[in-house]
Order: sequence, then C-alpha cells, then structure tokens
Amino acid sequence: MRTMWIMMLIGSFLAAESFTLESATLRGQMSKAQEFSGFGCSGENISPELHWSHAPKGTKSFAVTVYDPDAPTGSGWWHWLIVNIPADTHKIEAGASAKKTLPKGALETVTDYGIAGFGGACPPQGDKAHRYVFTVHALDVESLPVKAETNSAVVGFMINQHTIQKASLISYYQRD
Repeated sequence: MRTMWIMMLIGSFLAAESFTLESATLRGQMSKAQEFSGFGCSGENISPELHWSHAPKGTKSFAVTVYDPDAPTGSGWWHWLIVNIPADTHKIEAGASAKKTLPKGALETVTDYGIAGFGGACPPQGDKAHRYVFTVHALDVESLPVKAETNSAVVGFMINQHTIQKASLISYYQRD
C-alpha cells in the first residue's frame, strides 16, 4: 500500500506543469532585430515576444529581466528590466518596449545603457557569442517600490527578494 501511495505521489509530481518561458521571436539566436542601435551597433533594437505559462500559486505580479553575463564589465550587463506586470498577464508582444504597449501598470526601469526600456544585444565586435538570459519572475507582491530611474542593482535586489519562482531561456548573439 505504501509503495502504491509513493508511486501516486511521484506520478502527480511528474504530471504537474512547470513554470515556463518561451518566445516566438527568439530561437536560441538573437537577430539584427534585437541588436542595439548605438554603442557601435546598428541593429533595430526591437524587444522580442515573450510568453509564459504555469505560474506558481500565489503569484501577484511578474517581472522580466534580460541579462548578459558575458559582458566585459566584470559584473555583466542588464539589457531590460520590467516590473509590476499584472498577474493575469502571460505575454509581452514583440516591439512592446518601443511601441509603449506593455501591459497596463508595467514599468520599465533603467538598464545598463542608462535608459529605461529594452536595450538589445551589443557584444564587442569579434568577441565570442554572448549569452542573453531572459527571465520571468513570479513575484509575491503586486508591485515593487521602484521608479523608472531606479538603477538595475536595486531593481534586481527587489525582484530577488520577492521571487517565488522563475523561468528562463537563453539566446546567443555575436557580431562579426
């Protein structure tokens, strides 16, 4: 009987769906569309489409971050930070940053480019491919006490203090 109970428990655990982040525009590689326009890069700087599913119970809002751990800064590079995304939202459309079509209440904060909004990939020319980690965070609060001009380190700290669970995908980009 005990073995049967354990097997049922394992089966229900395996059947549970995981918090997942996906993108119709990112297929493992970022393109010229997601390359920054500036800093020596000449891309279109279009934020990608992102969608997520199976948020954990207790999610009150979401945050989305994009981070390049390979940037030659010693501390990586924050490319996009969005907080206060309502809990009933499960998608960010392509180009939402520039078009200002983020979900109502969502707030973009300052990136390492010094501006709020999506800042695309711009690895140094000739450098190896950089990893861009796109992460959606399920948060336990409806909103974080930050402003658009709050620096990325503080925003990251606040996000991490309230993350219930997170889902990530990695995309790569290299300039020739």
